[in-house]
Amino acid sequence: MPKTPQTRVAVVTGGSRGIGRAAALALSGPGVSVVITHSNPQSPGVAETLEAIEARGADLAEAQVWNAADPEEGKRRLVDISERLGSLDILVNNAGITRDAISLRMTDEDFREVLEVDLFSVFSLSRTAGAVMLKQKSGRIINVSSVVAFTGNPGQANYAAAKAGVVGLTKTLALEYASRGVTVNAVAPGFIHTDMTKNLSGKIKDALLARVPLGRMGDPEDVAAAVAFLASPGAAYVTGQTIHVNGGLYL
Repeated sequence: MPKTPQTRVAVVTGGSRGIGRAAALALSGPGVSVVITHSNPQSPGVAETLEAIEARGADLAEAQVWNAADPEEGKRRLVDISERLGSLDILVNNAGITRDAISLRMTDEDFREVLEVDLFSVFSLSRTAGAVMLKQKSGRIINVSSVVAFTGNPGQANYAAAKAGVVGLTKTLALEYASRGVTVNAVAPGFIHTDMTKNLSGKIKDALLARVPLGRMGDPEDVAAAVAFLASPGAAYVTGQTIHVNGGLYL
């Protein structure tokens, strides 16, 4: 569907499930075209997510299969979206993976792969989106970090390093893009009901919940609400910030 003058175009990476899906739905509505990306052509949640986006009245619901960590593909895809739909107004960098192991047993490959997907993709996609948004003199980039960026976590040296890098990158891009009206912020989820946490043992979950002052796991929608705020007109004067959505979980 062609972009109308009122339509905002939102791209959510890793948008077929979990936090990405919830963010895509939170951004959906009349006057918004939503493009979700995912890396698995067989992902069962894609069709359902697109239907849910359409049910919220979005002008467009589209899914694309591509590798967020491939800078050339990411550039090509984002430029195509902006040209075909008329703009690029919101980018949510949510795509991520884990390859957990204690540092003494973590392979170089697993460390690098997590940094490629969880940090480098944020840089490369934000660079391309930033070029488009700076020309528009408007835009919102929202990066998904993690509570472990601030606390660390045994067995996640790669993931914690990548997510901490996202915070530093967010602050730097916010400074570089601010003069043209483009904001860059992050959200840092804590212990959230997602595919990454559903397989944890009861013992591990109980230990984690004991550290959460609110006494429960969060839902993807809790994080999506923060994303929606940062994309809203009400956040026009917010940039370079990290919103913690973790029920009080710190050290």
